[in-house]
Amino acid sequence: MKDDNCIFCKIANGEIPSKTLYEDEKFRVILDLGPATKGHALILPKNHYANLYELPDEAASNVMLLAKKMVSQMTDRLSCDGFNLVQNNGEVAGQTVFHFHMHLIPRYKDDVQKIGWKPGKPSQEELEEIRGKICGK
Repeated sequence: MKDDNCIFCKIANGEIPSKTLYEDEKFRVILDLGPATKGHALILPKNHYANLYELPDEAASNVMLLAKKMVSQMTDRLSCDGFNLVQNNGEVAGQTVFHFHMHLIPRYKDDVQKIGWKPGKPSQEELEEIRGKICGK
């Protein structure tokens, strides 16, 4: 299932050239053209899913297994000091291409990237209210 208007579908299925690191029947892993750090890569499913909400459970499991495999290989070959796995869903969350993809971002002690957030300070009551909403209690 492809979307003919999706650039990531075209890249994942080999219609647009990419710097491919890995490919199988379900996924292609490519170097990001606008990398956060040296070696920044993307896992792209060959089928079109707009985001994590549409991704079938089996594909989600396979993405994490592939991420683990790629991170291990990339850490060894790039001598990076750590890794960020980033996956955005929705424009407000930073998603700019609406085809599920996972960023594999090697981290180096001297890189200047900041991936994080300012921690909030919720009360115990607020945490309990949120827990209740999520758990249906």
